[in-house]
Amino acid sequence: MKIIGLTGGVGAGKSRFLTFLQEKYNAFVIQADLVGHLVMEPGMECYEPVIRLFGPEVIKEDKTIDRKRISDVVFVEKNKRELLNAIIHPAVKRYILKALEAERESGRALAVVEAALLLEDNYQEFCDEIWYVYASEDVRTARLMENRGYSEEKARGIMAAQKPDSFYRAHADFVIDNSGSAEDAERQIMERLNTYEIL
Repeated sequence: MKIIGLTGGVGAGKSRFLTFLQEKYNAFVIQADLVGHLVMEPGMECYEPVIRLFGPEVIKEDKTIDRKRISDVVFVEKNKRELLNAIIHPAVKRYILKALEAERESGRALAVVEAALLLEDNYQEFCDEIWYVYASEDVRTARLMENRGYSEEKARGIMAAQKPDSFYRAHADFVIDNSGSAEDAERQIMERLNTYEIL
């Protein structure tokens, strides 16, 4: 099974390509962000540790954790964010590795792991290739304003807090230029996948 790690800045268009790879190539797709929510569910690995860190007031009536309340706290208390990440990130990685192993055993040919902090959290250790989805800042800003209703200031503020283009390019095996049409970017992906013998 070929494992691709997909990363890129906010608004670059990663989610569209996950759907494309899933539908056209029957890829197993797993997103670190969604797994991060999953591992905080009742009965899951991070549920009790997160409650111990933030206190019982983060438990909602349905016994789930109030992620909005937690994000409000970590926005103000940076040390709490680091402690939360120390709980969540290793658990997310363990969950993903377990899921990938199950897919490998089932005979799946292609898996795609998407994570904003793919490189920072060293996911490249178990990915065969790192793909970076690139789009210019102006294109990303326009997308975030249109698709998520962000102000230009908010969009550019989020981008400024992320790693620069040069960081991603230095670590990527393949760059998808998504500044133009989606069809053009999909063509780049198809050409790359055509070089794989397993597909």
